[in-house]
Amino acid sequence: MSEKSEQVLSSLSMMNGGTLGEKMGIELTEVTSRRVVGRMPVAGNTQPFGLLHGGASVVLAESLGSVAAMMHAGEGQIAVGIEINATHHRAARSGFVTGVATALSLGRTLATYDVLITDDDGNRVCTSRITCLIRPTPPGA
Repeated sequence: MSEKSEQVLSSLSMMNGGTLGEKMGIELTEVTSRRVVGRMPVAGNTQPFGLLHGGASVVLAESLGSVAAMMHAGEGQIAVGIEINATHHRAARSGFVTGVATALSLGRTLATYDVLITDDDGNRVCTSRITCLIRPTPPGA
């Protein structure tokens, strides 16, 4: 992993106190501007029937895409999600799901990522696409 990736992972870990990503158990394992990989436990992120909640898949997808977009944006810039969609293909009942965000388009003001989420057996659980707007970091942020 590059030094910049290590710095981003370190700073994200420090910001996890009380964040949604922490509550859902999201762990990042690879971080670059073109690809981010992370995983999340199914346990604790289910709907009443014991299946992975579709909204949990969307949170994982947005988290991975947003981190990748922040890497692309660079110093003095932030990335904010402006659009996300998701298609849920199959249920996950246990173990972990792994998401891989891959860059589709990296521009000056927009970054779009395809996010594939699979279960422990490699079965496709969800496919998502996220677009982030790149803006200057607001004062005091």
